[in-house]
Amino acid sequence: MATNPNPLPEQSRYRLIAPIWHTLVVLLVLLALSASSARSHNLAGRAGASHIANYITVMAIEWFVVGFIWLGIRWRGVRLAELIGGAWPKPTAVMRDLGIAVLFLIASNFVLALLSHLLKATPNQAMRSIFPHGSTEVAVYLLLTLTAGVCEEIIFRGYLYVQFAGMTRSLTAGLVLQGLVFGAAHGYQGAKFMFIIFVYGCLFGLLALWRRSLRPGMVAHFLQDSTIGLAGRHLMR
Repeated sequence: MATNPNPLPEQSRYRLIAPIWHTLVVLLVLLALSASSARSHNLAGRAGASHIANYITVMAIEWFVVGFIWLGIRWRGVRLAELIGGAWPKPTAVMRDLGIAVLFLIASNFVLALLSHLLKATPNQAMRSIFPHGSTEVAVYLLLTLTAGVCEEIIFRGYLYVQFAGMTRSLTAGLVLQGLVFGAAHGYQGAKFMFIIFVYGCLFGLLALWRRSLRPGMVAHFLQDSTIGLAGRHLMR
């Protein structure tokens, strides 16, 4: 039976789960990749590279960051399972988190659609260029979205949220700051979508805080990214 650790700091017990310098390195890597992608108008910051090469590059970077986080939190005696909120204890928990993820996507996408309308935000060419073409690209793209669902929730709603909350001694500040970094990490999407993604990151943070687990967010993140990519693939034909 898996334990049910709490990955989020309580009001009475803020803590840093890694050294501050470690967090600065994580932020530097994330923002450097974002700046590179914005400059090259490409997901991985590699103009002219194939879709598969870009997918693999992003996956490698995200798993590297998660590995670096794992090392950093080990120094403070924190396990990665604690950050995630433990494994699924039984099959019914899987179905529960799937249901929560679907309901979250319905509600959050309503908010995002409203924001997109108000800001008159439309996908740029860099966003359209992510969509896969052909069965091989689709398979690798789905691995990319699975990686994003797992790694980005660990990085932003797990590690950075707890670190920022610990640094500021405020759950609200931790929530907002991780959302800001999440938006800033998507430089290739342009300023309007970076703001929308900031809001989306805060909504994911609220979901993690409510469930005291990253699992529903991981499922929702994967479903969102994979659905958009597969739908966009057909719309771009």
